Amino acid sequence: MGDRDSIASIAPGQTGDSAKPRSLAALDASKLNITLAKTLKPLQPIETLRFGQTFSDHMIVATHDPEIGWSAPEIKPYGPITLDPACSCFQYGGNIFEGMKAYLGPDGKARLFRPDMNMRRLERSCARLALPPVDGDVVLELIKCLVNLEMRWIPKESGYSLYLRPTVIGTRPGLGLTASDHAILYVIASPAGPYFNVLKPISLLAATENVRSWPGGTGGDKFAGNYSPGFLPQRTAAEKGYDQILWLFGDDRRITEAGVMNFFVVVKRDDGDGVNLITTPLDGTILPGVTRASCLALASDPEFHKEISVRLHPQEMVYTMSDLSKWSSEGKLLEALAVGTAAIVGSCNRIGYEGEDIVIPGAGMGPVGTALRQRILDIQEGRTEWKGWGVICA
Repeated sequence: MGDRDSIASIAPGQTGDSAKPRSLAALDASKLNITLAKTLKPLQPIETLRFGQTFSDHMIVATHDPEIGWSAPEIKPYGPITLDPACSCFQYGGNIFEGMKAYLGPDGKARLFRPDMNMRRLERSCARLALPPVDGDVVLELIKCLVNLEMRWIPKESGYSLYLRPTVIGTRPGLGLTASDHAILYVIASPAGPYFNVLKPISLLAATENVRSWPGGTGGDKFAGNYSPGFLPQRTAAEKGYDQILWLFGDDRRITEAGVMNFFVVVKRDDGDGVNLITTPLDGTILPGVTRASCLALASDPEFHKEISVRLHPQEMVYTMSDLSKWSSEGKLLEALAVGTAAIVGSCNRIGYEGEDIVIPGAGMGPVGTALRQRILDIQEGRTEWKGWGVICA
C-alpha cells in the first residue's frame, strides 16, 4: 500500500526505457521571449515605499520539465503563477531564492553588485535541494535584460534600488517523497528604500531556546525553509522590546547571525594596533553573504585603512556570548553590525541575554560601520570603481 511515486522503480544506471537518454534543453538566454505589459503601473513616491510591497511591470519565468528540460525563458507582465496543489514546493518546501539589487549610477546606467556571487550561491542552493540545475550565468543574462526593461523603477536617490528576487521552486505534482524534477525559475523586482533607518540602531535578543541552523543542515544555502522557523522567535523578541534575534548555537552559546543577516563586532585590540573586525567563519551553518564577503575584503585593504584612518584586522573566528560580555565589561566592544543585501550595514545598540542587556557604546553607527556602509554604497551606486564589483547591465 502507499503512493507509487514514493518508491523509486528505476535501477541505478537505467534510463527508464530502452532508448538512449534524451538530451535535455539547457536554460538559454538567446531564446528569450518578451511580452510587454499593455498598461504600465504608476510609480509611487519613494517615501511611501515599503520593502517587498510594490512590484515592477514585468517578471522572468522559465519552467523545467524532466522530459524536455528548460523552456525558452520569457519576460512577461507581472502576475500570478498557477500551480497544482500537490506540487512539491507546497508539500515539502523545495524552494530557494536570491536577493540582489540594481542601482542607478551617476552615468544613468543600471548596476548590479557582485552578481556572480549570487549566481554561484543560486547554483549551490539548487544542488543542495536536488532541484533541476540552473546555469547562473544564463540567469544573470536574463536579469540584466529585466533590469534594462524596468529602468524606470530604479529610484535615483542614494540608498534606493530595485530589489531583485530570483526564485526556483520545485513543481513536481504528486505527494511522493522524492526530489522534484519539475521546477519554475522566476525573477520579480521591487523598488526599495533603506531597510533600516541608518540613524537608528537596532536591538537584538539572543535566542537561547531556538537555533537558526545546525551542522550538516541548510544554513549555508538560501533555502526558504531557513526563514519561516524564525518568525515565532522574532515575534517573541518584538514582544520583549527587541527588533531582531541574535542567533546562537551550542552549549557554549556561539554567536552565528542576526535576524536574516550576518553579524560582525568591532573589538579594540590589546596591542593598540587598531581594531578587530570579527565574524563567525563559514562552517556550513552560516550563509555566505555577499555583503559579508565585501566587508571582509574591504577590511583587508590597506588603502581602505588609510582612507578611514583606522587599521582593521578582519577575523573569522568562533566567539561566544561569554566573549561578548567580557569585551563589553572591559570596554573593548566598540560596534556591533548586522550586514546583508537589504540592510547593507546596520548598527546594533544593545543585545539582550539572560535578562540583561549588553550595551554597545555610541548613539548611532560607529566609524567602522559607517565607513564600510558608505564604501559599499559608493561602489553599488557607481561613484567608485573597485575590483569590478559594480557590474553594468549592458
